[in-house]
Amino acid sequence: MNFMNSSFFKKYLLPGFVFQSVVIAGGYGTGRELVEFFLNYGPLGGFLGMLLFTTVIWSVLLAVTFEFSRKFRAYDYRTFFMKLLGPGWFVFEVIYFILLLLVLGVIGSAAGALLKYNFGLPYIVGVMIMLAAIGFLTFKGSGLIEKFLSSWSLLLYTVYGLLLVFALVKFGPEIQKNFASAPVLPGWALGGFKYALYNLGIIPAVLFCIHHIETRKEAISAGLLGGLIGILPGVFFYISVVSHYPDVLPEEVPAYYVFQKLGAPFLLILFLIVLFGTLIETGTGFIHAVNERIRSALEARGKKLPPWLRPVVALILLLIGLAISTFGLVNLIAKGYGSISWGFLVVYIIPLMTLGIYKIIRNR
Repeated sequence: MNFMNSSFFKKYLLPGFVFQSVVIAGGYGTGRELVEFFLNYGPLGGFLGMLLFTTVIWSVLLAVTFEFSRKFRAYDYRTFFMKLLGPGWFVFEVIYFILLLLVLGVIGSAAGALLKYNFGLPYIVGVMIMLAAIGFLTFKGSGLIEKFLSSWSLLLYTVYGLLLVFALVKFGPEIQKNFASAPVLPGWALGGFKYALYNLGIIPAVLFCIHHIETRKEAISAGLLGGLIGILPGVFFYISVVSHYPDVLPEEVPAYYVFQKLGAPFLLILFLIVLFGTLIETGTGFIHAVNERIRSALEARGKKLPPWLRPVVALILLLIGLAISTFGLVNLIAKGYGSISWGFLVVYIIPLMTLGIYKIIRNR
């Protein structure tokens, strides 16, 4: 039996791989975020923040979210927040759409720039490839999306694993020295908390793959594993980048810096290909969540979502996101990511960990 088609994989591992697929391009794909939120507090301080705060918070929130989703059969964010917040559910959608358009603007620009500056292709080629890939995946629906996101995640794990091995072989003594001698700077715990909060808004975008889960044990286990699956490639990269601490701190794209220092061009090319795929993954995950929300709303009225509407929704959202980036608003609005994160804290995390847990326990 194909392992990825097995019941064990779909119940316990698939949700984590889908979460990791959506979070990486919006999170730590370039390595800049890992430097900003973790390495700035020293190699050991950042490592502690990553493991003791980010991983734990991700795992706990994923576990409770998956159980709430399973309990109320809420496999899209509209149904989920109607069950959690009642009439106030639309507040989440407003915040989600702000984040969605920002992320689409960023990944649209990144897709064009990535192929232009590294492979010499026209900017529009990268944008069109991403548009076509996301449109195709959203047209095919959840089944193909689950397979693509999980398969690409395994490829990503391979590339990040190779990066770690090469770094340990070439820079092992430097990594050990920096972990042992660099001071732990104040604020490492807050850095781990901020990074966890910064990315929690995407969790409701992965609910479409929770329908495989049948029991509370499976939901909680999948959530706890999901936090580990989501952070592990980041851990691989973090250990590798510690080899060049503190020189790497001001680098705009630390990932390129480390790969170039390794002197392994083939590995850099593999990384760039994988990184481009993560842009498609993140865009697909965000947009598919909107399609599932529309499908749910139509089914509540006794109607069905036409297959052709899925790529049309994807195209419209991507074009709006690209328009935002064209007008130069991405950098300006991106400074508001912190405000959006606090919004998710108020309308998602606090209600889930209070009212949500109460409803789970009450609804036996």
